[in-house]
Amino acid sequence: MTSASLGTNPSGPEVTNISAHGFWLFDDLTQTEHFLPFREFPWFANATIAQIALVVREGKSVFHWPSLDVDLDLERIEHPDRFPLMAR
Repeated sequence: MTSASLGTNPSGPEVTNISAHGFWLFDDLTQTEHFLPFREFPWFANATIAQIALVVREGKSVFHWPSLDVDLDLERIEHPDRFPLMAR
Protein backbone atom coordinates (compact mmCIF):
# COMPACT_ATOMS: atom_id res chain seq x y z
CA MET A 1 0.00 0.00 0.00
CA THR A 2 1.30 3.44 -0.92
CA SER A 3 0.07 6.80 0.15
CA ALA A 4 -0.02 10.08 -1.74
CA SER A 5 2.93 12.43 -1.61
CA LEU A 6 2.82 15.15 0.98
CA GLY A 7 0.97 18.21 -0.24
CA THR A 8 -1.29 16.42 -2.71
CA ASN A 9 -5.02 15.98 -2.39
CA PRO A 10 -5.95 12.39 -3.24
CA SER A 11 -9.67 13.07 -2.93
CA GLY A 12 -10.11 15.16 -6.08
CA PRO A 13 -12.26 18.28 -6.50
CA GLU A 14 -14.52 19.23 -3.63
CA VAL A 15 -17.51 21.45 -2.98
CA THR A 16 -16.47 23.34 0.13
CA ASN A 17 -19.57 25.45 0.81
CA ILE A 18 -23.10 25.97 -0.50
CA SER A 19 -25.17 29.11 0.05
CA ALA A 20 -28.50 30.42 -1.19
CA HIS A 21 -26.62 32.17 -4.02
CA GLY A 22 -24.27 29.44 -5.25
CA PHE A 23 -21.44 27.17 -4.19
CA TRP A 24 -17.67 27.05 -3.91
CA LEU A 25 -15.72 24.43 -5.83
CA PHE A 26 -12.15 23.61 -4.78
CA ASP A 27 -9.93 22.51 -7.67
CA ASP A 28 -7.41 20.09 -6.19
CA LEU A 29 -5.01 20.36 -9.15
CA THR A 30 -4.67 24.14 -9.20
CA GLN A 31 -5.35 24.51 -5.45
CA THR A 32 -7.87 27.27 -6.20
CA GLU A 33 -11.46 27.80 -5.17
CA HIS A 34 -14.16 29.05 -7.55
CA PHE A 35 -17.59 30.45 -6.74
CA LEU A 36 -20.38 29.24 -9.05
CA PRO A 37 -23.44 31.48 -8.65
CA PHE A 38 -26.78 29.85 -9.39
CA ARG A 39 -27.79 32.71 -11.69
CA GLU A 40 -24.87 31.86 -14.02
CA PHE A 41 -25.02 28.08 -13.47
CA PRO A 42 -28.77 27.40 -13.24
CA TRP A 43 -28.38 23.61 -13.50
CA PHE A 44 -27.54 23.59 -9.80
CA ALA A 45 -30.25 25.95 -8.52
CA ASN A 46 -32.78 23.24 -7.63
CA ALA A 47 -30.30 20.46 -6.95
CA THR A 48 -29.92 18.83 -3.56
CA ILE A 49 -26.81 19.28 -1.45
CA ALA A 50 -25.87 15.67 -2.17
CA GLN A 51 -26.18 16.22 -5.93
CA ILE A 52 -24.00 19.34 -5.86
CA ALA A 53 -21.43 17.79 -3.51
CA LEU A 54 -20.86 14.74 -5.73
CA VAL A 55 -18.33 16.10 -8.23
CA VAL A 56 -15.59 14.19 -10.04
CA ARG A 57 -12.80 15.25 -12.35
CA GLU A 58 -12.76 14.11 -15.96
CA GLY A 59 -9.41 14.94 -17.48
CA LYS A 60 -7.35 17.90 -16.36
CA SER A 61 -9.92 20.65 -16.45
CA VAL A 62 -13.41 19.15 -16.69
CA PHE A 63 -15.67 18.67 -13.67
CA HIS A 64 -18.60 16.26 -13.81
CA TRP A 65 -21.67 16.04 -11.58
CA PRO A 66 -22.96 12.51 -12.35
CA SER A 67 -26.34 12.77 -10.63
CA LEU A 68 -27.11 16.01 -12.52
CA ASP A 69 -25.48 15.02 -15.83
CA VAL A 70 -23.59 18.34 -15.87
CA ASP A 71 -20.06 18.80 -17.22
CA LEU A 72 -18.20 22.10 -16.85
CA ASP A 73 -14.67 22.89 -17.90
CA LEU A 74 -12.46 25.29 -16.00
CA GLU A 75 -12.68 27.93 -18.76
CA ARG A 76 -16.47 28.13 -18.39
CA ILE A 77 -16.23 28.25 -14.60
CA GLU A 78 -13.67 31.07 -14.65
CA HIS A 79 -15.33 33.04 -17.49
CA PRO A 80 -19.09 32.31 -17.63
CA ASP A 81 -19.65 35.57 -19.54
CA ARG A 82 -17.91 34.03 -22.57
CA PHE A 83 -20.47 31.20 -22.69
CA PRO A 84 -24.00 32.62 -22.74
CA LEU A 85 -26.81 30.20 -22.01
CA MET A 86 -28.58 28.99 -25.13
CA ALA A 87 -31.56 27.33 -23.43
CA ARG A 88 -33.20 27.26 -20.03
